Amino acid sequence: MTEQRFESVWDAIADTPGEAANLRTRAELMQQITAIIQDNGWTQAEAARRCGVTQPRISDLTRGRVSSFSIDSLVNIATAIGRKVHIEIEVA
Repeated sequence: MTEQRFESVWDAIADTPGEAANLRTRAELMQQITAIIQDNGWTQAEAARRCGVTQPRISDLTRGRVSSFSIDSLVNIATAIGRKVHIEIEVA
């Protein structure tokens, strides 16, 4: 058995570098949205109302269920709570 080393967990579980980048971006957005919810002291029900989604969706978000969200849906949630999403492309 050969030992493999990966830069991140996303690189380890993804089939392609593009998929790993997508997972990493979604996870970062989810963490930032969750921090906003916590910093404001919103309940899941209040966060859902403000984000324009259901309470179970907020539960999935705060539990880090990355596979439940697309980048589009996370951008929509961030926008609903008055945030702008900025993405940078860097040399790998």
